[in-house]
Amino acid sequence: MTAVVDEQTASLKDSAALEEAARRCRRQIVKMVHRAAAGHPGGSLSAIDILTALYCNRLKVDPANPDDADRDRFIMSKGHASPGVYAILHETGFLSEEDLHSYRRLGGICQGHVDMKWTPGVDFSAGSLGMGLSFGIGCALAASLDGSDRTTFVMLGDGELQEGQIWEAAMAAVHHEIGNLKVFVDRNRIQNDDFVDKQMRMFDVALKWSGFGWSVMEIDGHNMDEITASIDWLDSITDGPAVVIAHTVKGKGVSFMEDNPKFHGAAPNDEQLEQALEELA
Repeated sequence: MTAVVDEQTASLKDSAALEEAARRCRRQIVKMVHRAAAGHPGGSLSAIDILTALYCNRLKVDPANPDDADRDRFIMSKGHASPGVYAILHETGFLSEEDLHSYRRLGGICQGHVDMKWTPGVDFSAGSLGMGLSFGIGCALAASLDGSDRTTFVMLGDGELQEGQIWEAAMAAVHHEIGNLKVFVDRNRIQNDDFVDKQMRMFDVALKWSGFGWSVMEIDGHNMDEITASIDWLDSITDGPAVVIAHTVKGKGVSFMEDNPKFHGAAPNDEQLEQALEELA
């Protein structure tokens, strides 16, 4: 089944406050990558609105007890988008400003890819793409075996959808009728080397997921009302896995990064940082 957002029933959940939190996170993202002179700003900026809505309004997590066994799990499968994860973990009290300054530094707790052994609030160690959905299935099945009502959320990227393991996992999730598994696809249409359509066209992504038996919704991944409504919708699906295809803009919020493949994995220089922070003021 494919769902659409009903604007009349969309849950607002104080969208203005969420948008302001996302703006603060965007500033942290560009500052982190600039300080490190390396990193992945584009995919972090495209995902941050979704991360903000999840962490600020939905995930059952506690910065005072980040290892609580019954916490919800968030799996950032496209783990190079770590600046986005660190920014929202800072926003929600898991990380300090000083922690953010350790990004990509030897011995720092904020490594280039998210790592659950280093960073409080991180539930998945990423590196190679394509593994997060399989890991998420394991987390969701473990919750059922434990008799826990915790939910597992997974975020996937465009390039990852070209990985065969993703579709093997998609089949397995439906076969096992995993109703506590929820997925967001950050559909920003750019991957490491170039635009996705130049590397390997994905065609109708929503149709692919529905063809594998998933419940599917498509949204504007930068419209906070639609994002919060999609989270409510995900919670309403309990008889199997569900996925939200979030149409996003790589580098959202920074004009020279938007839809620019060069900023998949490049840091802004001093002048560009100043411009970015002015645009995000």
